[in-house]
Amino acid sequence: MSLKLNNEFVRGFVADTDVEAIRPEIENALETVKNKDGAGNDFLGWYDLPVNYDREEYDRIKAAAQRIKNMCDVLIVIGIGGSYLGARAAIEYIQGNLYNNVAKDTPDIYFAGNSISTSALNDLLKICEGKDVCVNVISKSGTTTEPAVVFRVFRELLVKKYGEEEAKKRIFATTDKARGKLKELSDKIGYETFVVPDDVGGRFSVLTAVGLLPIAVAGVDLDQLMKGAQDARAEYTTKAFEDNECLKYAAYRNVLERSGKTTEILVAYEPSAQMLCEWWKQLYGESEGKDNKGLFPASVIFSTDLHSLGQYIQDGQRNIFETVLDIQGSNDTICVPFDEANSDGLNFLAGKEIHEINRTAMKATLYAHMDGGVPNIVVEVPDRSAYSFGYMVYFFELACAVSGYTLGVNPFNQPGVEEYKKNMFALLDKPDPSLDALKAELKARMAK
Repeated sequence: MSLKLNNEFVRGFVADTDVEAIRPEIENALETVKNKDGAGNDFLGWYDLPVNYDREEYDRIKAAAQRIKNMCDVLIVIGIGGSYLGARAAIEYIQGNLYNNVAKDTPDIYFAGNSISTSALNDLLKICEGKDVCVNVISKSGTTTEPAVVFRVFRELLVKKYGEEEAKKRIFATTDKARGKLKELSDKIGYETFVVPDDVGGRFSVLTAVGLLPIAVAGVDLDQLMKGAQDARAEYTTKAFEDNECLKYAAYRNVLERSGKTTEILVAYEPSAQMLCEWWKQLYGESEGKDNKGLFPASVIFSTDLHSLGQYIQDGQRNIFETVLDIQGSNDTICVPFDEANSDGLNFLAGKEIHEINRTAMKATLYAHMDGGVPNIVVEVPDRSAYSFGYMVYFFELACAVSGYTLGVNPFNQPGVEEYKKNMFALLDKPDPSLDALKAELKARMAK
């Protein structure tokens, strides 16, 4: 088992009887997922994905990743939301948050299309000057404004730099298998394409081509990544509740929500986990936040945020609880040096491994926050390996689906996200008769 739930810091807030009371609901929610008979059941492709994926495409992903590594210094991954968060989370968690700044034999990887900032885009174009560039554009439809606009810019850059024939060898499209503007363009020009599965939503797509291609370019072992997810699936879809860490996490979350908690904060003590936290926030926020329900997902990186948000967490409103990632092993070893003069008074730490000091800070904070009235669920993860990342992805995905059904919502749709898109298209005057009434309404509101 690659992951363990430590309930020492939540037991004082959630009684065993509370967990037992909600157990039937959690078990029924798991059965709903397994039987695929609940709301949104046409987006459950992620459930069997670790054991039921396209082997031919998987091999093509590995081959394409090797070609990208051989022919470019920089890979630009263009996507928004689930089309980039999972891949970036994996790369930074496994290879480090300074991946682009350290010596390596793989390309730098930058993510674009997740904003419409001119200055951010211009900075990225400057980074690409004088370097060989490849692009992986990720969009099921090809018409989502943010990535589509940025793809136009980089497609023009590659064509001007290399010509049409060479440029098409450097552009890889991850999109719908049969339809959509990006698929049409890819077939017309000849880009190599990979599939965004119809039955896997963006926030659950990290183990599809959406995430796997950029992750492989970063030198991550895809076989170990998938093995972690396979083992997690075998663990959490078969074990009884009392031995099932995933179901217990879903139970604690829902009991705390019913007791009046409104915000869940994911806590990590490694900067390399920051994008994992961002992925987790989309996973839970987009899955549960509907019908005026759901916990608000937030995140912090300690010790950094202990010196900014720590005061609020310790003494602010008691409507929060924390889920703490205890990453037990470190990829590196650095010890505190001895200072003859002891000028900072810290020689009592000399010789101690810094990772262990970091974990001591975690334990001290857990006790402080628990004493301050904040429940803490601790998720113990052995290390930052590809295997552990794959395991953790499946843990959080399954817990999210079970939690969503227990909460009484469809965990797989996102109707609220579509609202801003319609407004933006209307305000940008997209030619579309279905938007005419909305255009008139928004213009009238802006004129007031």
